[in-house]
Amino acid sequence: MGLTRAREPIGIEKLDQILHGGLIRGKTYLVAGETGTGKTIFAMQFLIHGASSLGQPGLYVSGDEDIESLINGVREFGWNVDELIDTDRLHFLSLVSEFPEKFDSKALKIGVRTLVERIEKWSKQFNIKRLVLDPIAPFILGEDRLNWVREYVRRLITEIERRIGCTTIMTSEVPTGSNALSRYGIEEYLASGVIVLRLEKGIRGYRRIMVIRKMRWTPIKPMELEFDIVPGKGIVIVEI
Repeated sequence: MGLTRAREPIGIEKLDQILHGGLIRGKTYLVAGETGTGKTIFAMQFLIHGASSLGQPGLYVSGDEDIESLINGVREFGWNVDELIDTDRLHFLSLVSEFPEKFDSKALKIGVRTLVERIEKWSKQFNIKRLVLDPIAPFILGEDRLNWVREYVRRLITEIERRIGCTTIMTSEVPTGSNALSRYGIEEYLASGVIVLRLEKGIRGYRRIMVIRKMRWTPIKPMELEFDIVPGKGIVIVEI
């Protein structure tokens, strides 16, 4: 089966092979999992690979962490990002204090527009090709009404893909012990693909498992892959 859509490699070698080259360019993907499963490392690996290996500028947008602390953590993990930052190939934007705790439904369009306009400004200035929203929950502004959240996320994905056109990864944390695929239970329906990261306890201790739950327009079956997190490299699929 021939694949005609352009693909963007994630930077996880065996996963990119399984996905026929990576993620579809310009589409939005969800990486979900409990705390500590590797969501931020996955997302950062995607940006670093694009910036260092392909010369594609990337933007990491944080809704819940100070940027200085985040960059220090990336350095401590063993990734040398200073050159990428200095050469405008890797950018970090924190919106922790820019959104109120809750908008009413009348302000939905304003909330989406505010976020997309900020991202679009950076995108035009630095020719951003890869985008990460980590995590998605703070940008939903504390709302818990399912219809409101669904419409917010739908508008957000639509506007990013229409106005900015970069390949996007958004992360979503799920409660410990839950079988949910995302925090609100609707993000997975709106994204073009869903990858779930989890920890499983076995006889020999804990294993890290990556579940490919959905990949729209990609001819693969849902599957599970065991992986390790290697300092300085990121996520590495384990040979079975």
